[in-house]
Parts: sequence; structure tokens; C-alpha cells
Amino acid sequence: MRPRTIQVIAALVAAAAFILAFMAAGAVVVSSLFMAIGLAAVIWLALNLVGRVKLWGNIQQIRERRRKGAA
Repeated sequence: MRPRTIQVIAALVAAAAFILAFMAAGAVVVSSLFMAIGLAAVIWLALNLVGRVKLWGNIQQIRERRRKGAA
């Protein structure tokens, strides 16, 4: 039994659709990986900055105590 032209075309379209689906899935995985790396960097930066602000506040409190004690 010979395949008809429409069947061959349908098979080629299906193959192209599967290839595009796998490419899109791969792009989603890579994109998600970079998104996670970027999000981790932003979280690290935020926590680092919060820590520095807390440290700066502690330094200011120490300076205030020294000023009050010296005056």
C-alpha cells in the first residue's frame, strides 16, 4: 500500500511540529535556568545590601553612644 501525498505532507508537518515543540521546550529550560541564576543573584544582592545597612545602623548607634559618653 503506497502512502498518499496528503499522508506524506501530514507526516512532515507532524515531524516539524515535534521538532519545534522540542526546541521550544529546550528554550524554556535554558530560559528558566538563566532566570533562576538571575533571581539568585538579585536575592544575594538584596541580602548583602540589607546586611550592610544593618551594619551601618549599628556603627551609627556605637558612634552615638560614644558621643553621649564623651559629652
